[in-house]
Amino acid sequence: MTTAEAARRDERVARVSPVRRVLVRPELGSVVGAIVVFAFFAAQSPVFWSVSGVSNWLDPASTLGIMAVAIALLMIGGEFDLSAGVLTGSTGLILVTLATRYGLDVWSAMAAGLVFALAVGFLNGLLVVRTRLPSFIVTLGTFLMLQGLNLGVTKLLTGTVQVGGLRQAPGYEGARQVFAASVPLAGGDFRVAIVWWLAVTALATWVLMRTRAGNWIFAVGGNEQAARAVGVPAARVKVGLFMTTAAAAWLVGTITALRFSSVQANAGIGQEFTFIIAAVIGGCLLTGGYGSAIGASIGALIFGMADKGIVFAGWDADWFTFFLGAMLLLATLTNSLVRRYAEEVRR
Repeated sequence: MTTAEAARRDERVARVSPVRRVLVRPELGSVVGAIVVFAFFAAQSPVFWSVSGVSNWLDPASTLGIMAVAIALLMIGGEFDLSAGVLTGSTGLILVTLATRYGLDVWSAMAAGLVFALAVGFLNGLLVVRTRLPSFIVTLGTFLMLQGLNLGVTKLLTGTVQVGGLRQAPGYEGARQVFAASVPLAGGDFRVAIVWWLAVTALATWVLMRTRAGNWIFAVGGNEQAARAVGVPAARVKVGLFMTTAAAAWLVGTITALRFSSVQANAGIGQEFTFIIAAVIGGCLLTGGYGSAIGASIGALIFGMADKGIVFAGWDADWFTFFLGAMLLLATLTNSLVRRYAEEVRR
């Protein structure tokens, strides 16, 4: 067999044209979708594409993007986490409660929230790995328990379903500057959360594309048994992914608590499906082993543009869920076609 023939048969050394390389990227559908959504709402309202408008739709996209990236990593690894949404509320409640009711400074209360989140993530991952139960069931149970804890403990301590007063806690202003401040720029008001979003996306992309851990994530999500057979520590990878998702939930919960200085007991409930939708729109398959962090971020960006674009266009906000559902279906179909094309190219 000649060298040229071997190259054609081995995808690792075969030459691939730039166009074909782009066409097999998992985030292709989300990029096209983002362009279409932006053009559509920009045509509806000039405010949408103004600096002020951009800062408005980047705001919800940033916190959603942080969670969507973490959920994307978990989905690429072949698992789901339905407790991620309510965990954002739990960590925010821990922060505000410890800082306002027990005299801790904000930084210490944040650290306690992080420890709690990592413990929940570790427990989720350990249960999935040891019991072999579907992560859907395990994290659904965690979701229900956290929901009950959030409501029960908050009502026990305050007599209401809200904890507030964080602005008076020591260390609040410094923490707010790092996690929840806004920066006026060219007529817009841009949140620091956008920087956190970009940093998380860049870090996750580097891990997936440039590290051994990234290869392990794809391998475990694609075929766990085969991954174990070649020495991939599948159990550690999955536990680590659940802990990563929990850490992202802590970050979003902290940002939200510092921004509003109070937290509702039902905060984050229902958001878990939005995180998954953003990841799917971004190119992740529900079957695992395929997706990208950049795609998940673009999925969150589409969500932010639709969320505010409907308002700028003067539409009834009830149309938002219809729009989101349509985007989910289109993205799922596009992802399947892209994956099928990628598999044909490799043959």
